[in-house]
Amino acid sequence: MNIDELTFYDQLLNYHDILFLGHRNADPDAVSSAFALADAFGGTAGVADQCGRVAAMLVDQLKIDIVYAPDPSDYDFTVVVDTATQSQLNDLKLGDYGVVDHHSVSQLITDARFYLHRHASSNAEIVVDILKCMDAPIMERTALALMTGIITDTGHFKHATAGSFRAIADLIDRGGVGYSEALDLLAATPQEVSMRAAVLESANRARIMTINDWILAISEVDSFSAAAATALTNIGADLSFVGMARDGVLKVSGRAKRDAVRCGINLGKMMCDIGGEYHGSGGGHAGAAGMEVPCDAETVLTRCVEESGRILKGVNRN
Repeated sequence: MNIDELTFYDQLLNYHDILFLGHRNADPDAVSSAFALADAFGGTAGVADQCGRVAAMLVDQLKIDIVYAPDPSDYDFTVVVDTATQSQLNDLKLGDYGVVDHHSVSQLITDARFYLHRHASSNAEIVVDILKCMDAPIMERTALALMTGIITDTGHFKHATAGSFRAIADLIDRGGVGYSEALDLLAATPQEVSMRAAVLESANRARIMTINDWILAISEVDSFSAAAATALTNIGADLSFVGMARDGVLKVSGRAKRDAVRCGINLGKMMCDIGGEYHGSGGGHAGAAGMEVPCDAETVLTRCVEESGRILKGVNRN
């Protein structure tokens, strides 16, 4: 059942040893959500395997205790945060669990004992509302962590809503930190040479096509597909899809500009639907999403372009 923040708080009072679990290759939104809830309820923060580049910096700088690849059976209850599909948890077997998630499509809620699922630009925004409902104190490092989750998941507020700004204001007021402190923290993230090279290579390999006055770009990389897809939209594409094959599985990252989303593109739903067509899984946000399928890049990327064309055909941005 879908519940509100107060009911979520009441439900968790029934458990003593709770694991707050984020997805694999965790980003700041997942790590900050797990950490903030674990701190408030006295539980354990964990991620399915490891942290991504930015989240790893966050864990190091804020000295956050994270358990990597935990066994949910070691805990009384698991709350899965910022995670839409089982594949994002690798082979971890969930027992009794709940969900806190903000993605437009969330497949894990089907078997959850209860879930707090609503559309928001970041999972951290929902967590801020939970902490406010509990009237829980928000410590400085918790506030900084949640701020970075909101900043990164909204694309530095390019995909923000009024709720995003309210959450930031609440964290400044209740946590006693400045917004500039969160920006300074993110600025400390090193830019890997390999990531920059992958992004440049994706641009070099990109195939460009147009639908009316919309520009679509598809490409393939060996690593950093999400960064590559973001870069392609930053340099001119309205929609980008970048494939990365590894161990027989194709990972596709998709990005869409706000105009494309306004005109009907929902990448979270598209990735979920196409992922299912090819016996995989997918999901995410309207403007940023991904999927994993056991298929070749050419077939899947072409299918993404076809579906985008179906939605945008005859639609002009103005």
